[in-house]
Amino acid sequence: MISGADLAGVLHSAVREAMHRLRAVTAAVYLLDERHGELRLAMASGSPPSLFTFAGRMGLDAPRATARAVASGTTAVLVDPDPADPAQEHVRPYPYTALSAPVTSGNRRFGALTVLRVEDRGSFSAAERDGLGEVGDELARVLAGLVEDGVTVAAGPMPMLIPPEADIDTSVYTPGWGVPGVPGSAGTSMMYPLRRLADLLNRARAMEDVVAAGRYCVMAPLGARALVLASATEGRLWVLGHCGASSDIVRGLHGVRMSDRTPATEAFRGRPLFVPRDPSPLDDGRSGGQPHTEVYLPLTGDGQLIELPVVGRQHVVGVCCLAFDGPRDFPPEERVLLGMMAGLLGAAVDRVELGARQRAAAEYLQRSLLPPALPDLPRLATTARYRPATVTSGVGGDWYDVIRLADDHAVLVVGDVEGHSMESAAVMGQVRTATASYATEGHRPAAVIERTGRLLARLRTDLTVTCCVVSLDTVDGTAEVALAGHPPPLVRGPDGRVGVLDAPANLPLGVCPAGVYRGREHLLESGALLMLYTNGLVDWDTADADACGRALLGPGDQGSAPDLERLADLVVSEVSAPWQRRDDAVLLLALYEGAGDRDEPRAGSLHLCRHDLRGVRTARTFVHDRLSSWGLEDMSDALELVVSETVTNALVHAGSDVDVRLRAFADHIRLEVRDSDTNPPVPSPLSLAEEENAEAEHGRGLLIVEALAGMWNSSPNGLGKTVSLTMPIAPA
Repeated sequence: MISGADLAGVLHSAVREAMHRLRAVTAAVYLLDERHGELRLAMASGSPPSLFTFAGRMGLDAPRATARAVASGTTAVLVDPDPADPAQEHVRPYPYTALSAPVTSGNRRFGALTVLRVEDRGSFSAAERDGLGEVGDELARVLAGLVEDGVTVAAGPMPMLIPPEADIDTSVYTPGWGVPGVPGSAGTSMMYPLRRLADLLNRARAMEDVVAAGRYCVMAPLGARALVLASATEGRLWVLGHCGASSDIVRGLHGVRMSDRTPATEAFRGRPLFVPRDPSPLDDGRSGGQPHTEVYLPLTGDGQLIELPVVGRQHVVGVCCLAFDGPRDFPPEERVLLGMMAGLLGAAVDRVELGARQRAAAEYLQRSLLPPALPDLPRLATTARYRPATVTSGVGGDWYDVIRLADDHAVLVVGDVEGHSMESAAVMGQVRTATASYATEGHRPAAVIERTGRLLARLRTDLTVTCCVVSLDTVDGTAEVALAGHPPPLVRGPDGRVGVLDAPANLPLGVCPAGVYRGREHLLESGALLMLYTNGLVDWDTADADACGRALLGPGDQGSAPDLERLADLVVSEVSAPWQRRDDAVLLLALYEGAGDRDEPRAGSLHLCRHDLRGVRTARTFVHDRLSSWGLEDMSDALELVVSETVTNALVHAGSDVDVRLRAFADHIRLEVRDSDTNPPVPSPLSLAEEENAEAEHGRGLLIVEALAGMWNSSPNGLGKTVSLTMPIAPA
């Protein structure tokens, strides 16, 4: 009998009556919001976590028993979706069967009364459907009386939740959680790891953070030995991250076709699976009696595997695999907990992958506006690094350029456009093109900046630009510097001392339409090292950028030529951690080798087009001919083998054009192979053991390189990477 003096009392009496009559786990009342055309949860009674499986609101066309009951005016049951009816497709991650009865009185629809029952207790009988219908009709009659008395029948801003009562069936609650025999204690205890998981996932910025949260809040409370997250791309499942003793699962899961009948692919279709070590064949009636392939992930011992659909925004975005050392039961409330955790993981995976795609698109746009390759200069060795901001997914405006002129001059440029937006990237592309064009025409650095400023004034943008332009005569070492509100370049002399190439600071471009810019000349010694950079490279809140830059460049060894690639890696490694970079960072290093009375430096370069079938042979011939012309024939065999392996790696794995550079010094030879792939050579996509690095390098070719060269390095730059190595020249 439903009774009550107010709306809350009436609803409480109704859900209590429904739970008793149908021995349900949970009961809830949804009230219709005619204005917004939706059903809103007004009251629910039961034990956590089942209490929290009810949606707070739903549309009238939602594929749920509650919405169907209101739409049809009769009781409705929601079980497994019918594959013949696409309108019934949905993901049901919780082990409950829902029965809902409409709450209507005459022509007035109040909403629906819904109860949940554990699915393994069977479906609802006709008598039970009639019983819930009777409770719904009685509730509608009482609500109609309240309306006549002037009471507003509507759901509040938040639903009212009622904990379980002592006389409610508690046999479905999970042992091992909370205090035994205390109704609701187990479910309430389950809320703690769920709440902690939500908190950690809200702060997750990368897939590693998501996996770490899963290890602490999912694996540990449930006693699992491994956790693996995977998503589907191009018709296959690919592992996003894993932890614990997960190598066997990773090997069996990574790259599995979605057309294969595996627990993981079945889970991706919205069906949670609890698979023992020796499962019976999957048969849900969908095969039509036709044979199909069964593929199962390897498990050791009497293990147990759980495959959960990971749901993002209204669709499955991945699969969460949990492995256990031994067989175990998963009571309903534990299954509910797993479903809720999978939902949180799905939202986090969706958000992190979306952020990763946005950052990748922004980085691609930014990198595509940088120079494709630095030119090869006889007396000037250069290298550059670009690091995007990670705190924001916007596109930055930092750039660098090295321009080779016909009269033994080289022009070095770094710049920074204000902001992180598409406009910043567009302005950067236009300003970089302008500075390169004016420099190629032969204008001095101050004139290059002044003309670029006039062009910027006509672009109708409010963004400002800072830049540094250095024109270097590679014969006599004269360097002319012009600045536009940018930090001046640093120089490290052959004696190891670090100084600054001073020049008038001038105003940034865009501050005034017709600024007058001045430059200043300096004379570089042979062996001088120049460092041009943007503010993102130094401490973002520093008051003295020059001091930070000097500390990054550091003193050098007197009389020794620095390894530019290693030095560039060292400098950028001193920058704040990737998750703390608030601004883009550009580094440009240039080593002036001088000329004077010395012979021309022994150097050579070769460009190979992508997919060149004869590229490796051409590279070997290039190395042989250069070494022969330098009188170093005895080193030819070893270097030919090394260049063969490194060029093969670049052509096969990078799929891009390849630049080969060879330079002979007094006591060693340096080989550089550059391509457009930022990954290390032949990266291993996944570790085969937990202690291995996910970016481990493998292959016999690299072992040959290590054996012959001894010292080699792979350095990512703005548009790819440089694999560099040195080999000593035996004294005559």
